[in-house]
Amino acid sequence: QVRLIESGGGLVQAGGSLRLSCAASGRAFGGFSYYNWAWFRQVPGKEREFVALVNWSGSTTDYADSVKGRFFISRDKASNTVSLQMNSLNAEDTAVYYCARAPRASRDSGDYGYWGQGTQVTVSS
Repeated sequence: QVRLIESGGGLVQAGGSLRLSCAASGRAFGGFSYYNWAWFRQVPGKEREFVALVNWSGSTTDYADSVKGRFFISRDKASNTVSLQMNSLNAEDTAVYYCARAPRASRDSGDYGYWGQGTQVTVSS
């Protein structure tokens, strides 16, 4: 059973920072290195939105235009963890953030077969 567990969400003032983590466990996480990892976010009434991804080797990252230069995704093979450093947060970043795993690097949420339960990020203005 593959499990992804996000943590690090919370309430922060505009301009502040948060660091989200996604811990992966379960079968096939000896294969952690062979998957692509992403963060998505969702607000009520809207579709899940791509935020950032890192490819299986860590050599490639991709970011939504709305977060480019403010958010940074990273992966740690030793701990099977994917992180999202979020800086200069604003009210539009308020959402539930999800980490996900896919066999290929993609911005399409439909390509991701495993998802965490989500962590709430609220930015007060």
